[in-house]
Amino acid sequence: MELNRLLLFTTFLLHIKPSRMSPMGLICDQRLIQKYVLEAVALEDKVSHCGELPLLQQPVHLPLVGFNPRDWMAKTNQAKGLEVLRDLAKLVDGTAAAQRGLQPGCAFALLQQLYEKASTFLLQLRNFEWQEQDSTRQPEEDSQLIPERNLRTIFQTYKQLVRGKLRLLFHDLWKDSCGGDHG
Repeated sequence: MELNRLLLFTTFLLHIKPSRMSPMGLICDQRLIQKYVLEAVALEDKVSHCGELPLLQQPVHLPLVGFNPRDWMAKTNQAKGLEVLRDLAKLVDGTAAAQRGLQPGCAFALLQQLYEKASTFLLQLRNFEWQEQDSTRQPEEDSQLIPERNLRTIFQTYKQLVRGKLRLLFHDLWKDSCGGDHG
């Protein structure tokens, strides 16, 4: 399975436009985040068409991605970015663990898509400037995790993360880095 992921990732890298692979290309094209939000919603919808989903034998640990808007706005972009990185890393880990517990089929294929999308965000955000500025400091707090056996919750968590923290982070970075105003 690892070889398949490597081949898929290599194929992805060969077909992606260089401007969209750079963090600034991702941040400065606001249409992209809206596209990713719509894809997250579509993934969650597609999983409902898979029929009865089995519960995972072993629970996976997913980040709690809800947040208080007032607390979020008080954070620096660097703190927001590190928080999103932690949440994405935990979601990627949880998705990979869920895949190991499934047989190939509808849900497995959709989990693979989610894994690829979340891994791409993780890769891009790890290349962003706050990593260099703060590479020696340990995160102030770890993401809170919840054990989950329901596959639908993995898709809901991803959608909530993309619609919430990730979209707001990209908006804030856009304002600061791409000449955006408050409109």
